[in-house]
Amino acid sequence: MRWLAAGLALWLVGCAEPVHLPKLPVRAGPAIAVQTVPVALNDQDPGQTSLGTFTFAGGLSLTSDQTSRLHGLSDLEVTPDGHLTAVSDEGDLLQARIVLNPSGRLTGLTGARLTTLTDLSGQPLQGKVASDSEGLAILANGDRLISFERQDRVWLYPARGGNPRAVPAPQASFPENGGLEALGPAPTIAADAYLAGGEDSGEVWICRVSTTCTPTSPVAKPPEFGLVAIRSLADGSTAYLLRAYDPVRGNRVTLEIRKSSETLARLDLARPLTVDNFEGVSAVRLRDGRTRFFLISDDNFNTKSQRTLLLAFDWTPGA
Repeated sequence: MRWLAAGLALWLVGCAEPVHLPKLPVRAGPAIAVQTVPVALNDQDPGQTSLGTFTFAGGLSLTSDQTSRLHGLSDLEVTPDGHLTAVSDEGDLLQARIVLNPSGRLTGLTGARLTTLTDLSGQPLQGKVASDSEGLAILANGDRLISFERQDRVWLYPARGGNPRAVPAPQASFPENGGLEALGPAPTIAADAYLAGGEDSGEVWICRVSTTCTPTSPVAKPPEFGLVAIRSLADGSTAYLLRAYDPVRGNRVTLEIRKSSETLARLDLARPLTVDNFEGVSAVRLRDGRTRFFLISDDNFNTKSQRTLLLAFDWTPGA
């Protein structure tokens, strides 16, 4: 009987569905090493360091040989002390520290940790529909707001830990993969205020954790571009990250800074410049008055033709 049982067990194993293992080793803990390779602004002109009123402050291609999940990064926040937080469209949270060289240029990442976002009951998010996190806003008290597409919603992850909770989100109908892509804090409005934007429509709402969302002026954009990230700046202007793609021209990305209806500055990335599927932007005010923008790209887990890129650009208001 023991031999019969053993044979039956082996037969069942042989009939089971194949186990799909990660392509790369996965560490048991959340700490991972991130390998960084410098990238130029323009491979055809490595000496190019400026685009209009923007100065290139370094760029990196990010990979890791310790996890198969360092992909799909959709938005990020960088604090003045160099702490980076990013979300992926598979429901992961990346935390690391920015490394700068003595002249202040971006040169690396260190202390990286990759963890899984949880649902309202504290369980790891499961499935693409539920875990498609796209936008990130960190409030002054450290609470993280994360917006999701497909199941359009905004959740607050408390700074002190614990389960997330739902907070006000725009009451609108969005396409399945064209919804709440853009999210950003709005501290000049209120400590608990945030901006939310629809990717396809370009609609923008002012929301508050304590109240609700109200529509404000939409983003004027060409129809082929989507609104993928938004940030309020200290001078009262707003930075909008717009993205387009077609097979002939590839990715095209525009960072536009507007105040009311006036365009203060515009950064355009397209071939032959270094460009990819940039979906996230963070703005850090430097001590000398400049604003440093960090852009991060979503490689769609497609490592054959896309990269996870982190680029830095400096802009002087009024320049």
